[in-house]
This record gives sequence, C-alpha cells and structure tokens, in this order.
Amino acid sequence: MKSSDLLDALTVLEKEKGISKDIIVEAIEAALISAYKRNFHQAQNVRVDFNKDTGSIRVFARKDVVEEVEDVRLEISLDDAKDIDPQYELEDIVEIEVTPRNFGRIAAQTAKQVVTQRVREAERGIIFSEFIDREDDIMTGIVQRQDHRFIYVDLGRIEALLPAGEQMPNETYHSHDRIKVYVTKVEKTTKGPQVMVSRTHPGLLKRLFELEVPEIFDGTVEVKSISREAGDRSKIAVHAEDPEVDPVGSCVGQRGQRVQAIVNELKGEKIDIVSWSEDIVEYVANALSPSKVLKVNVDEENKMTQVIVPDYQLSLAIGKRGQNARLAAKLTGWKIDIKSQSEAEEQGIYSPDEAPLFEENESEDSELD
Repeated sequence: MKSSDLLDALTVLEKEKGISKDIIVEAIEAALISAYKRNFHQAQNVRVDFNKDTGSIRVFARKDVVEEVEDVRLEISLDDAKDIDPQYELEDIVEIEVTPRNFGRIAAQTAKQVVTQRVREAERGIIFSEFIDREDDIMTGIVQRQDHRFIYVDLGRIEALLPAGEQMPNETYHSHDRIKVYVTKVEKTTKGPQVMVSRTHPGLLKRLFELEVPEIFDGTVEVKSISREAGDRSKIAVHAEDPEVDPVGSCVGQRGQRVQAIVNELKGEKIDIVSWSEDIVEYVANALSPSKVLKVNVDEENKMTQVIVPDYQLSLAIGKRGQNARLAAKLTGWKIDIKSQSEAEEQGIYSPDEAPLFEENESEDSELD
C-alpha cells in the first residue's frame, strides 16, 4: 500500500464509515511500534511518527538523559545529548531517528492490516447500532439454511439465528421462505454482532397486532396482556380508555379480516381476543372465552379464583389438556379453579337462583373449538 493510497483510504474511512482519521493513525502508530520491535529485535523505547499530510513514516528511539548510562538502548549521557542540542538537561528525553531502510514494506503491510481491521470493526459497529434498536421489534427475513441447532434468517445486513426452541412446532421452514420474526437479543461477539430471533415469543403476536390494527399502533387500543402456546393457541387482552371504541371489535376487524391475517402468518394458531377489565371477576370470565361463566369467586389474599361454568361448558372452559384454563390463568395472573354447575351446587357454593355472568362475558375470538 503506497503512502498516497493509505491517505486516500483514511479519508474514505472518515467520510463513509465515520471513523476518525486521528484514531486510525494512532492505531497504525501503535501497531508499527510492535512491528518494529518484532522484526528488528529492538527492545528500546520508540515512537513512530505517521505524517498525515505526506503519509511518510519515521521511527524514533526515545532515550532518557542521565549522568551515567547503564543501558544504551534506553539512556543517553548528558554530554552526548548536548552534542545533539546544547539545551538538553538531565531527565529530558532525546529522540533519535532509527527508521530502518526496509521498514517501508513492513510499515505498509502493517498499516493495511490495521485499516482492514478498523473497517471490519466499524462495519460491525454500524450493524450492531442498527440492530440493537430493533430489539423487541418485528422484522421480515428470508430463510437461508438450517442445521440441528438454528435456522439462519437473512435480515439484509446480517444473518440472524432462529434457535430450535424458538421455532413453532406447527411450521416447516424451507430455503427462501419469507417469515416474520421477533428480535429477542442483539449482542456483540468476537465474530461481530449476533442477532437472535423467535417465532414463539409473545412479543411477536403483539407486534403483528400493531401491524394489522391501526388502533393498537396509535394507542387508541392497548394490549394489556398476552399468553401464548405458540403454534396452537393464544389469548390477548385488550382495552380502550374511550368507551366509544370497541377494543375487541377493532382487533377482529370486519368479517374477522384483521385477526385472520395474523392467524395466517402464524400458520393457523388460534387467537382468543378478550376484553381486559380491572374488575378481576369480569376479567377472569372474559379470559376463559369461548366458555361461558356463571360465577367467579375471588380469593384476594392468595390471588386465586373459583370459576363456576354450566355443566355442558366444563370441557370447553378447561380446554384440551387444560390449555384454555392454563392460558387464562397466565393472561390474568390469577390461579383459576374451574367447577361445573352441578358440582358447585352440591358443595353449596352456587345457587341456580344467582344471576349468571353471561352478559358480561362477551369476548370474541378468531376461531372457536
């Protein structure tokens, strides 16, 4: 690399990559000191001067001015120093040029290595800065390849990793498939930035609703809670401060178009959209959708609820393998114990004369069992 080429490279780096020329020059000088000592077996204290105007490189030995010299590589006598410049005094430092004749080739090679390394570091830094802002966000990528640990997803500037545990069990991934992923972690590694993504994270569902439902994106409708068993079923609780706004209807869309777009993206995952309420009785009843609820008894101290449902609704309320009750409990943050009407009547905790909660449990869902 010629001096002019090196100077041009430094200028380009400063303009295009945002790397200060002074910082690179400092790095080159430090690398050249190591190169000089390594290639010329010199142990003295040296300084390398890189001229940013001409690109010339010179090496100077730095020696302490002393009364009696013990190590000629590090020290110079006062008399010898004054022969160079009469103004030198004891404890001053004298610099003597020791640039080797063939140092230019080594210097050029070293400078090229430093510049290449700094370019790589700068590019990694730019990519990291770009993607660290996308943590907890949704991105569209293209499946590149897969092994037993990861699916590699091209996000444009970087290849993200989709671990096996973050892949949806109901999906099969093929090269060149376009998929939406949720960015869970962006971190620096010795090999550059590493981006981890997920298809199972509840955040993916929230971001998909933000994309499909303008009322969520602009804050008119708020997502209060999400519980998800990826690839199978999810529940999402929504709320609107404005009583004129129907939060559930906004998410469902006309003829279910909005929620159906999300179901399609998640390859058929069922989604129950329920209305959030600060009244735990109403909230738990809504959360058990599509089941109808007769009564909710609340144990505030233990954060538990006892839910009574019609006999014919018991299996629906519990769900396959307990899934509906499990998702409702996770959604609300309350433990839920479900009993049938006949069982509750036998135990004396429910009377047929009590008014049911049917009217309050008007949540909607994308697809009922």
